[in-house]
Amino acid sequence: MTDRVFPASKPPTTNGVPSATTVPPPPAPTTVNGNGTTNQKPQVYIPSNRQIYRPQPYSRHHHHQSRPSCKRICCCCCFWSILIILILALVTAIAATAMYVIYHPRPPSFSVPSLRIGRVNLTTSSDSSLSHLNSFFNFTLLSENPNNHLTFRYDPFTVTVKSAKSGVVVGNGTVPAFISENRNKTSFRGVIATSTAARELDPEEAKDLRSDLGRMKVRFEIEMRTKVKMEMGKMKSEGVEIKVTCDGFEGSVPKGKTPIVAASKKTKCKSDLSLKIWKWSF
Repeated sequence: MTDRVFPASKPPTTNGVPSATTVPPPPAPTTVNGNGTTNQKPQVYIPSNRQIYRPQPYSRHHHHQSRPSCKRICCCCCFWSILIILILALVTAIAATAMYVIYHPRPPSFSVPSLRIGRVNLTTSSDSSLSHLNSFFNFTLLSENPNNHLTFRYDPFTVTVKSAKSGVVVGNGTVPAFISENRNKTSFRGVIATSTAARELDPEEAKDLRSDLGRMKVRFEIEMRTKVKMEMGKMKSEGVEIKVTCDGFEGSVPKGKTPIVAASKKTKCKSDLSLKIWKWSF
């Protein structure tokens, strides 16, 4: 039978007070064998003042601060996009201003020096339900390009002759396509606008036209529409619509086969380019 001896141990004191910071390890228990020898078991020393490791929690705020936010990237992209657009607009405005100052482009001019009224016959049925118009007009068209470095390419013109007071169409015709070089004048003689007897007028149009034809002098106007392309060196624009209006013609309706020349108060016509943005292709 073996006896176990546990030696008493007291904690070290400082001035009579036990120290909490320097606690020596307790002695290992010993075992007394039968032959009088002692066997001491090793003990593991764990300092009492050592802090236990605790893993730190994951910080999402620190993780987001380590890389740029999406809001900041979007702001930078918007800023540079707006800056590039403003620079391009400024360069375009400077180039357009320089081109205008150097070349000084001007719109084309048109004129109709004479208008001949061949016939304007309006026939109405006995019950006033149907009205037919038979007309014939003949005029000369002059086109001028006042530019030094700009060429106009015209599509075929659609010609309409109207009664200036009521706006009733009394004749239709066409002008062929042509090219107007710089500082060039183009003349078309014998442009014909007619209305055959097969054309029927509604009662309101017939009433208004009959009122116009009953006057001593009838006022007419000519309206032409087409598309034009502009060329300046290697630059070419897209086709844009142009409307030409010539008014101020007055003349009586011929009674026989002899045409009557309408007096013209204006020798130049008004041209209206339906153009808001110039589109040039290089």
